[in-house]
Amino acid sequence: MSAISRNKGFTLLEVLIAVVLLGILSAALYGSYFGVVRASQRASEGVESRRELSATLDLIRREVASAMSGRSDKRLRFVVEDRDNFGAPSSVLELTTLAPPSLQIRAESGIVNVRYRMAEKDNKRILTRQERDLFFESGTVPAYPQMERISAFLVECYDGTKWVRSWDTAINGVLPRSVRVTVRVDEDGKPADYSILSAPRVSAQ
Repeated sequence: MSAISRNKGFTLLEVLIAVVLLGILSAALYGSYFGVVRASQRASEGVESRRELSATLDLIRREVASAMSGRSDKRLRFVVEDRDNFGAPSSVLELTTLAPPSLQIRAESGIVNVRYRMAEKDNKRILTRQERDLFFESGTVPAYPQMERISAFLVECYDGTKWVRSWDTAINGVLPRSVRVTVRVDEDGKPADYSILSAPRVSAQ
């Protein structure tokens, strides 16, 4: 057999080596591709979580700034309950506040009672928000998820001398001078606290 005829094909060993190299290359490309996809998903989730956190804290800040208490109307209230969830702060915040007009076609007064509290959903802690128009809605209204992936919710009130974790205008008689709200979330497996300060600016009714 001539040298030319011997070089026309590949040996079984060469084919096996080529297949092994192709498998290694494919596995490396596969791992790199899905690694990039997972990193992109984590980044997207992080951006969404930050947006959700920022929107929630800004909403609470504005609602506290517009909080109302009532000497003549006891429906106007500001209440903070000090609770915990397996050692983590889990405050309940209920307040009467001014609300901008909604886009829904319904009767509304612009004054609402809002309630924030933590709840369990799918074995995860979430922050829920419940809103009821003070004059046009009665009975129980549903609470909607306001923020997910939350591990703690703490509301503190400043009375002029110290910070306290409980408040009730029916007992204290006035709104707190300042309110500090802290939300704790998990970032890369580590707890991170984010806080806002807000001072009620609406006079008592």
